[in-house]
Amino acid sequence: MAELVLVTGGSGYVAGWCIVELLKRGYDVRTTVRGADKEAAVLAAVSTAVDPAGRLSFAIADLTADDGWDAAVKDVDYVLHVAAPLGRNADDEAALIAAARDGALRVLGAAAATGVKRVVLTSAANAASPSSYATDGVTDETLWTDPEDPTLIPYRRSKTLAERAVWDFMADYDGPTELTTILPGAVFGPILTTNTTGSVDIIARMVSGKLPGVPRIGLEIVDVRDLADIHIRAMTTPAAAGERFLATGEFMWMRDMARTLHDGLGQRGNQVSTRQLPDFAVRLAARFSDVSLGEVIPALGRRNRHSTEKAKRILDWQPRPATRTVLDCGTSLLDHNAT
Repeated sequence: MAELVLVTGGSGYVAGWCIVELLKRGYDVRTTVRGADKEAAVLAAVSTAVDPAGRLSFAIADLTADDGWDAAVKDVDYVLHVAAPLGRNADDEAALIAAARDGALRVLGAAAATGVKRVVLTSAANAASPSSYATDGVTDETLWTDPEDPTLIPYRRSKTLAERAVWDFMADYDGPTELTTILPGAVFGPILTTNTTGSVDIIARMVSGKLPGVPRIGLEIVDVRDLADIHIRAMTTPAAAGERFLATGEFMWMRDMARTLHDGLGQRGNQVSTRQLPDFAVRLAARFSDVSLGEVIPALGRRNRHSTEKAKRILDWQPRPATRTVLDCGTSLLDHNAT
């Protein structure tokens, strides 16, 4: 009998690809959705990449409530806790933090109560980063972001506090369930559906010509397919128990991303602007923007980067080049008319 894996937040961008990859590798999958009305869309999205063949089932559960989680983890061998609450504005910071932290503890608590073999939780690279990216250096999983730093954006604080909470839980837990956390960088790559495009919106804006220029920002790009792969490797590799793994991928300046799209997409990339925006213009725009441009200001001229040596050494993880990910992402968005 195939092992059963619970993937939380099945309608999400990363979760969708985790489901696809698990099914391809022979696992049975159960995924959580917030309502039964989401099931058909998830099934349709997954079916574009793999035939579920009756091996994908659903559970109704929400990160903000206790109901449903005991049923969701029943008879499950592993849990990939990929779901994350939405919202990044300062106005909902307290609610965002509570949902991220309490949701993670709900999932881990339910899994531990039933003796699930291992929970793999998706954190973020910015939970293992210096407060400012302006200092030269390469950091690894031993660094923890200071959640008390007043300059942190709400999303970054919520991811840090949520990961801290699950490791604190495990410190007092005496049972068979193991925990591993994955800390991705900027997640791009092909989409399964236009219903959930996740972090690829920035590439959609580039391809559509809605971004008149690119800020002097560099991103550590991980392909969503490689992110699904590292979750599964972390789920099954014995040495991964009790460990954090950065999954940041290759570093790429946004201007180089724009050039890759402009040149690689042929005529379909003609609208991509490769013009470099000066820092002062980005800072000025952030003061009057209603799309949270202020969140990118700390990353202007970024210097700090992360090491993925640990994931490569322990998990034998080999992510694909960032240029291929960016181009595959742009192609997929155009093919889905998602720009």
